[in-house]
Amino acid sequence: MTTTATPGRRALLVVLLTGQAMASMDTSIAAVAAPTIRADLAGPPALAQLVLAGYTLAFALLVVTGARLGARYGPARVFLIGLTGFTVTSLACGLAPGPVTLVVARVAQGGTAALMVPQVLALIQATYTGAARGRAIGAYSMILALGVAAGQVAGGLLVTLDAGGLAWRTAFLVNVPVGAVLLPVGRRVLATVPAPSARPGTLDLPGVLLLAAAMLALVAPAVLGRDLGWPGWSVPAGVGVGGVGLGLFLRHEDRLTRRGGAPLFDVAVLARSGVPAGLLAGCLVMGCYAGFLFTLTLRLQDGLGFSALAAGLAFLPYAGGFALCGVAVPRLRQRLRDALPLLGPPVLAVVVLAVAVLTRHGWPWLPGSLLLLVGGAAHAGGFSPLVDRLATALPASTATAFSALISTGTLLAAVLGVAVIGGLQLTLPGTPAAAVLTAGLLLAAPVAAGRCARALRSADPLSARPAAPTPSRAARSTGVTEPDR
Repeated sequence: MTTTATPGRRALLVVLLTGQAMASMDTSIAAVAAPTIRADLAGPPALAQLVLAGYTLAFALLVVTGARLGARYGPARVFLIGLTGFTVTSLACGLAPGPVTLVVARVAQGGTAALMVPQVLALIQATYTGAARGRAIGAYSMILALGVAAGQVAGGLLVTLDAGGLAWRTAFLVNVPVGAVLLPVGRRVLATVPAPSARPGTLDLPGVLLLAAAMLALVAPAVLGRDLGWPGWSVPAGVGVGGVGLGLFLRHEDRLTRRGGAPLFDVAVLARSGVPAGLLAGCLVMGCYAGFLFTLTLRLQDGLGFSALAAGLAFLPYAGGFALCGVAVPRLRQRLRDALPLLGPPVLAVVVLAVAVLTRHGWPWLPGSLLLLVGGAAHAGGFSPLVDRLATALPASTATAFSALISTGTLLAAVLGVAVIGGLQLTLPGTPAAAVLTAGLLLAAPVAAGRCARALRSADPLSARPAAPTPSRAARSTGVTEPDR
């Protein structure tokens, strides 16, 4: 069999990435609909913030637990349970008669997303090999990175169309037909994925509570603080308390592992040389992207009078650049793929600074679109090959732990990126301070990526290469090709 995925594997990838897209887009779809929600339900001033934060907080608190449940009961089964719950809670959000019901439904929706999302990368890592896995991870990275921007466009379009007079409700109800179609297809294609051979012990409840407290301290001030009038020091304080909480959580997990228990998170993943540096590099890129998206949207809407839909459409070239680079990366020589995480972030830093200059007096569509096209390609180059390289270097037994790391790390990075970079933009509007900070953080990413690459090579030179390299010309001429699971 060649490295081209079979129809069954393609259908599996479509199911997984559609589920990921539903969860990724739902934050920004709700953000676009929030003003209409508040006006329609006559809710308190904090309603819009609670509708957004309820989803994010529930997701952040439970995503590692979701990954652990996937390892225990099988990622395919837990993915389908999460998808079912996400579809049902989306219906509950769309039919909510009042503010309290809507907030409760959003919290439940975030919890079901936390069940579904960590299974996506775990199933990709366990199911695909070689070049097929590189392409699958590239597509996953694109959905992970651009789901927020796509949700902004979709949300603006749905609210503007006001289909059936449902206004904001369509922003949630759109998930229902998608989920209804995806569920039977998902049950069929996921039936071929083997369940885990053995089930670990009971769920680590102390670990769940420790991690939930740490994540709450990290995320709540960043998500709710500015809108609810919390003091400026609440975000740094939350980061400090949350950081200590994460340290206590990891210490507890390590002790539990040493005693032969069943930890919530496999700390051996972080002990692998190069993984922490690689995770840091990826989080820097994703956090800066989230901050850049927020500040550019803010400038286009508040500064230049764009509607939410127009601001989202202006960002589409970025998505195009990301997609084009994501398609091209698996076809590049290995040496060039290895260099992209070092080259992409500095190029994105230049784009961020150039866009800041360009938007001072307007938005010239052609040069602005070209810059965003380059920025999206640079983002893909700085993130996707890095995730693929880490996934290749880690054993398949750590797939769920690695997926939890990526899901949690990118979520935290996005939340903190918006809070810090967006907060600076709101504090110093009309200055390049936010763009300069974003560019500076992006320049730190290749330093971490370089350290990751060196550590992986020194630990095991073969681990930094695909498990099954592209066949040589001679091999292709004889028809011998790489197997594809």
